[in-house]
Amino acid sequence: DSTLVHENITKPTLTLLHNEKFAGANEEYLTAHEHYRHGRNKECLTECLKAFESTLKIICTEKGWEFNNEKDTSRKLIQICFQNGLVPEYVQNQFTSLQNLIESGIAPIRNRVGGHGQGQTPIPASNEITRYGLNLTGTNIIYLVEQSKIL
Repeated sequence: DSTLVHENITKPTLTLLHNEKFAGANEEYLTAHEHYRHGRNKECLTECLKAFESTLKIICTEKGWEFNNEKDTSRKLIQICFQNGLVPEYVQNQFTSLQNLIESGIAPIRNRVGGHGQGQTPIPASNEITRYGLNLTGTNIIYLVEQSKIL
């Protein structure tokens, strides 16, 4: 039900990002929603990844964790967050796939359907995969921001 998704993912994500610390991520997540509403699926997925990476960079900055702002991808930023205990070790051990789940989320979807040159044959980004990417981005942002306790 789209109402439940809106209440449990979209609104909480926007509430968390509606803070000056997260201004960049908020702008990107709102832009992703705008693209989605207008059927610009590839653009939506690109903005989702940007919002996710911005969130990770903001958390790293606020926590004082070193990273390369120009070169580090979401995969590297996630590793930095895990290495610095953003997710408690007991949770990491119990849920060994959590890092893989976060890493294998929006970045591969965006890369496959919208982030790189598609070559001769256009690669479509369906409404279903785009909605999944948008909701997955929101869910991951909620989890990471709440774990960071920087708000």
